Amino acid sequence: MISSTHSDVRLVPNTGWDERILTFQYKRIVTNFAVISERYVVLIDTLVSPSTAAVMVEAVRDRLREGRQLVVINTHADWDHYWGNGLFAGADARYPAPIIAHRLCRERVLGGAWQEYLVEMQQSDPATYAEVRLVPPTITFDGSCSIFGGDLTFELIHTPGHTPDHVSIFIPEIRTLFPVDAAEDPIPFVFHAEDVPLMRASFERLAALEPERVLYHHALGSTSTDVIQHNIAYFNDLERRATAAVQATPFAQALDENSDVEAIMGYPFAEVAHLETLDAEERTFYQGAHRDALRSMLEYVRQQH
Repeated sequence: MISSTHSDVRLVPNTGWDERILTFQYKRIVTNFAVISERYVVLIDTLVSPSTAAVMVEAVRDRLREGRQLVVINTHADWDHYWGNGLFAGADARYPAPIIAHRLCRERVLGGAWQEYLVEMQQSDPATYAEVRLVPPTITFDGSCSIFGGDLTFELIHTPGHTPDHVSIFIPEIRTLFPVDAAEDPIPFVFHAEDVPLMRASFERLAALEPERVLYHHALGSTSTDVIQHNIAYFNDLERRATAAVQATPFAQALDENSDVEAIMGYPFAEVAHLETLDAEERTFYQGAHRDALRSMLEYVRQQH
């Protein structure tokens, strides 16, 4: 049975952003948002299960009773962003609502993305994940898309790099940006050489919007463009170090997960900025992100030479 309460989801106190935006934190893993416009209550992602998503719906129930329609956005098909979809679509949907996403998001879900990981999570934590079904979005678009909510416009901007289906959201009337996983603290995830220029272009596109407030899915406490600028600087530094490494010691073999990319690049994880607030588990997690970024940039730079 789906519950409307979940001890691991909390409503985050508003520290200055527009009062129409509600912010929800799941553990230290991910932040989600509900935005109330004249016509719609828009959920930006669905957390990690139908029960965690139900907490958001319960928090906006009064706004829905006032005649607004519930609309769900999937920013991309990573587990911590769409596993609550079953609350809104499918045979057991408790709160039927359109789920809007990029076409590639639906393709990733239907292609079985995360199925093996879901089985592992259901075995390790059935209380949280037993109810999860991999439910795809129901309405898709290519490129970009706008949702007109009366007083607020939700501009869904294709920002690939982290994943091919990734979209960020900008509300121009209040100059508020949700970059999702296109920018995060201390560093975002990029997994392949071909994604490096896509991610960097997405950084620049987000910065060019000149938002006054940035609400991140993975940057606890940050609401300025500083995280985006830090991510831009980090990748600029990666390219500089990778170029120096390739020019100094050309290597012919492809890099794999066992390659000591931190040594090759001369960039140990300890030198990455903004690590002081991470706990031990998060440090391990983001060290993996750092190594993926080093490997991706090295391969990218090598391909350019």
